Amino acid sequence: MAGKFELYTDKSGKYRFRLKAGNGQVIATGEAYESKAAAENGIKSVQTNAPGAPTVEVDG
Repeated sequence: MAGKFELYTDKSGKYRFRLKAGNGQVIATGEAYESKAAAENGIKSVQTNAPGAPTVEVDG
């Protein structure tokens, strides 16, 4: 099974998304958005910008 984005509203009524792997594990979460459209744009941004993105190690 392929991964999927889940779009939902949190307890405060804000829109959020999470990316789940094929095994159901959450592998990424989005910030809180005021509108559903803004959350959908966040998903589109991840879909557009993530392919081929490098891994960069930073000091924590």
